[in-house]
Amino acid sequence: MKAWVVRFAALYVYNIAVLLVIGLLTPAKVGFHVFWAAVIMVLAEILVKPFVLKMFAKSAAKSAAQRTRVAEGFVQALIVLAVAAIIWVIVMLLSNVNAGGSWFWAWVLPPVLITIGWWIYSRVNKKFEEQAGAIYDRAMGPKPGAAEAAPATTRVDTAAAHQELHDGLTPEQRKMLDDLGKS
Repeated sequence: MKAWVVRFAALYVYNIAVLLVIGLLTPAKVGFHVFWAAVIMVLAEILVKPFVLKMFAKSAAKSAAQRTRVAEGFVQALIVLAVAAIIWVIVMLLSNVNAGGSWFWAWVLPPVLITIGWWIYSRVNKKFEEQAGAIYDRAMGPKPGAAEAAPATTRVDTAAAHQELHDGLTPEQRKMLDDLGKS
């Protein structure tokens, strides 16, 4: 349960930022509808995106042997942009976000920005979800018995672990090398 709550919260906060950027850089009118639109976008990314990506990838895989590596990369990029366009249409249909403006600025640029947002999110996802998890843990409070269940480590064990991380040797290996140096 915690993993889903943390993932939803992290995606929600990130999608608010993406939608605000779309509102700033395009004629799309996001405004205060960004909060509801981010919920729609998160649900679409969790529920619709994997299904549509799988469907498009299966369709593209049928002719993948006939394409060069560059052409295959282009096809994969088009698939991601098509999925982002579908997510953008879902967000506009189910929220009060209005595309407004010309065809390019209202319908093509937002999926490109969403795709760039997905790429950035994939790069910072782990750290972002760790921070959201820490916030979730603080909000839920300490678990009963968590302090007793945590193993006690001594300062010596911690120092040995840090030394092992730096040279890659266990204490036994380090002692063997020291003994070799003495003879």
